[in-house]
Amino acid sequence: MYKDASLPVEERVSDLLSRMTPAEKAGLLFHAPISVRPDGGLVEEPAGLMPTVPTTRAIAEQGLRHFNLCSPVAAGPLARWHNTVQKIAAQSRLGVPVLISTDPRHSAVGNPLTSVPSGGFSQWPEPLGLAAIGDEQLLRQFGEIARQEYLSVGLRMALHPSADIASEPRWARTAGTFGADPALVARFAAAYVSAFQAGEVGSASVATMLKHWPGGGPQKDGEDCHFPGGREQDYPAGQFETHLNAFRPSLEAGTAAIMPYYGMPVGVPGIPEVGFAYNDEIINGLLRRGEGYEGVICTDWGLVTDDRMANGAIWQARAWGVEHLDTHERVRLLFDAGVDQIGGESCPQIVLDLLADGRLKEDRLDSSVRRILTVMFRLGLFENPYVDEEQAVQISGRPDFVAAGLAAQRRSMTLLTNRSATLPLASGVRLYVEGVDPAVAARYATVVDRPTDADVALVRLSAPFEARPHFPEALFHQGRLDLPADRSADLVTLMTTVPTVVDVFLERAAVIPEIAEHAAALLADYAASDEAVLDVVFGHAAPEGRLPIELPSSMAAVEAHPTDLPGGSADPLFPIGFSAPIDGWASASSVRSE
Repeated sequence: MYKDASLPVEERVSDLLSRMTPAEKAGLLFHAPISVRPDGGLVEEPAGLMPTVPTTRAIAEQGLRHFNLCSPVAAGPLARWHNTVQKIAAQSRLGVPVLISTDPRHSAVGNPLTSVPSGGFSQWPEPLGLAAIGDEQLLRQFGEIARQEYLSVGLRMALHPSADIASEPRWARTAGTFGADPALVARFAAAYVSAFQAGEVGSASVATMLKHWPGGGPQKDGEDCHFPGGREQDYPAGQFETHLNAFRPSLEAGTAAIMPYYGMPVGVPGIPEVGFAYNDEIINGLLRRGEGYEGVICTDWGLVTDDRMANGAIWQARAWGVEHLDTHERVRLLFDAGVDQIGGESCPQIVLDLLADGRLKEDRLDSSVRRILTVMFRLGLFENPYVDEEQAVQISGRPDFVAAGLAAQRRSMTLLTNRSATLPLASGVRLYVEGVDPAVAARYATVVDRPTDADVALVRLSAPFEARPHFPEALFHQGRLDLPADRSADLVTLMTTVPTVVDVFLERAAVIPEIAEHAAALLADYAASDEAVLDVVFGHAAPEGRLPIELPSSMAAVEAHPTDLPGGSADPLFPIGFSAPIDGWASASSVRSE
């Protein structure tokens, strides 16, 4: 009966729910990390630095059905793997299919805990770059293209977008946000949800998991709450509602799921100081009762058990404020607070233990399973869980999709300074490069080995950060935003030796007054290829972006600024929305052809 597509979804869900054992229900309550071999083979004995589940055991023995795919794999092998895992699921007693989710794959910043290299998808700027362009129609075009590429290989849930406001410039997750303008963040997150889900959740949708309720931006001292040093979120300017408000348009757009963040709010009247997912007032109170949200609520990854990494390191569970509880009490508290699914974990036996001793009631379990199954039925997974492997190869990385992504990379770039109309450069100049592939640069100019032989230099930098010594915290770019003294001195020497164009990748804010002062021209990008940068530098495409975040003038200004207040630090080097005039690109009507 539950497979009869002519019946209402609610009826089909009720019928399937009535057939399920407690163990089958418990398996649906976990959203575990999974990996795949480059050839599309199953990973039964996970290896590598990041822990994932053994595929067949997780599906066939534990009854898990939701998996976050962590591997960057080409479309053909990925589609083949997807069909294989669906066949394993189909052999179970009820044949409940698998739902595969993913972190962003179209603009990976190199942190495998927050994004995944594409494996052949089109490459776009980070969401921060889409916000820099400010074109909602382009954002929707990205969503439509990404949706098609995801669907082609069986990725049916996007663990994005982020409606977080990047109010704390040191936060490592800034690149994945739409910046620090609350109105733009709210509008773009909702448009993103609508584009990925193709309106209402249905067979043509990629379901979205909006994050990180009720706003992950106000991290104390900018430290990320994946780690104990960043467990607190504070609101010294009283802007809690500003951050929460950014989620409301996406709730109205019908996001299929929501992910609360790890952090624990500090000093917010009426809200307990425990992690958001453990927080009854945040989940049952503000989200369920306050907003009337009836979709799936899935925790962020790893709130219950410590992770043992392949190198032997222990990564502490992010059970902030309830660290003293054992794993069973943590799971009980999560469900009492109102969550439906636990991310990054694979321990359904804990749920069965809680049912057995009465700490968790089956009707509470059923309410979460009902929400989870509703999304799966609406996606059409029960009718057709498989993908066309040949079509996957044709759609993923389609030439027009790739071209659209590269055009967006170019458009998103932001011109910050341009002394003496240095840019755009003339073709064939003698060019010295750092941080740029000389072979790519040679298609635009005569590349020389020494600055003293050059007419102009081009340097690509990333926003500064303080490297952390231990894995996995080393993956997160945190700490100070200014350049180390020796690196700053070297750049100033170069910039005073030869006219120098500097492009900085803003994965988060940067404190770079010395570069703004001495560079012949200063550009910002938000994940762009060397080719895209050079197209802009040589006038074949115009930098249309405006800063979606503020660039502070000093670290003292950063440290004095309220964590929860978007923008407005003392005397910023460049404010939100800034861009220099781009008159020099007015005649550039097309991208350089090879």
